Amino acid sequence: MTAQDFATESVIKAPATAAASPTRSRLPSLTGLRFPAALLVFAFHSALPFPDIRLLSSDSTERRWYGLVGQAGGLGVTFFFVLSGFILTWSARPGDTTRAFWRRRFVKIVPTYLASWLLAFVLVAAPLTTARQAVFSLFLLQSWVPDVSVFFAVNNPGWSLSTEAFFYLSFPLLYAGLRRIPARRLKWWTAAVALALVLTPLLTTMLIPHGSAMVPKPSEPLNYFWFAYIFPPPRVLDFLLGMFVARLVIEGRWYDIGIRWAGALLALGYVVAGFVPVLYSLRVACVFPAALLVAAGALADVRGRPTPFAGRVAVWLGEISYAFYLIHYTVIRLVRKELGTGQFSLTATIGIWVAEIAISLVCSWLLYALVERPLTRRWSRPRRRRVAVLPQPEPAR
Repeated sequence: MTAQDFATESVIKAPATAAASPTRSRLPSLTGLRFPAALLVFAFHSALPFPDIRLLSSDSTERRWYGLVGQAGGLGVTFFFVLSGFILTWSARPGDTTRAFWRRRFVKIVPTYLASWLLAFVLVAAPLTTARQAVFSLFLLQSWVPDVSVFFAVNNPGWSLSTEAFFYLSFPLLYAGLRRIPARRLKWWTAAVALALVLTPLLTTMLIPHGSAMVPKPSEPLNYFWFAYIFPPPRVLDFLLGMFVARLVIEGRWYDIGIRWAGALLALGYVVAGFVPVLYSLRVACVFPAALLVAAGALADVRGRPTPFAGRVAVWLGEISYAFYLIHYTVIRLVRKELGTGQFSLTATIGIWVAEIAISLVCSWLLYALVERPLTRRWSRPRRRRVAVLPQPEPAR
């Protein structure tokens, strides 16, 4: 999450070139797409090995499951980063100030993050966490440290919010530069961002020290993984791609292939990700189909075409997806801790996964209802100054 964009505004500006009128329009499909992306991250975390417990009955079954969902986490995070750049660009308000923008991002993101961080720390992470790890993760600085014990500390998914925080801080400057680009040159700038994305793994291997091995892929250096996947500056390219795609759609210069073809290409990209080196599989294989899907979902909503992600349930799941993204790893760890040492059949394993999803959904709804929604409604905009109204004297009789 969101990075979902976990901070999707409920009302955004519709491009005049894409709709019959330039009135404001909702994009429910983009909200609805957030939960499947968060569920992909859950699927990946469900396959990670935890101490003293094996959910599946054999090593071969475990390997097959990890082979199936091993790229799901990277796809989910990449989708959120692209979606974030797209939404923030499309919903940019004329006359908005940097201070107001940062205020909205802070209120939307930080309170829920802190609540989930506290739950993770108290319930599962405290005995295993050093003061250094706790401080970096608490203040959303963990993704800047090339140490797996730091950037995955306390609550594993939190690293992506650390990276998103850098996007939010940079957005006013990036958006100001994007607006200066003439519409006719947007395609060349977008191509440059795409090329930089493709070259990132190569430049990583050329410029970054090898470092120690990465678990669970010992053939891959940890430093490479951190720089190409975790470190905020290289990941800003995903965010920029979303921004440029949004501008192309707004200017009427985007070729829409439709949500079905975009989804098919994303599925194909996921399959390809299983056969390419890890630095390419984590981002490059899926980032461009993700951009196609985001644009297709937005245009479907603007043009009034139905999608599977625009229904009431899908939108509700999308609304709580930020909380789901942050709380699900803690739920998985708690459930596995309670199960203890053991070995389970495939049927029992599926039941455990369903229970973990159900518990995560309940906790997500509570976080959304008690923290995210009320604080966003109350503090996302500065309070209006009250103007004293002096009583008018009665007219002389």
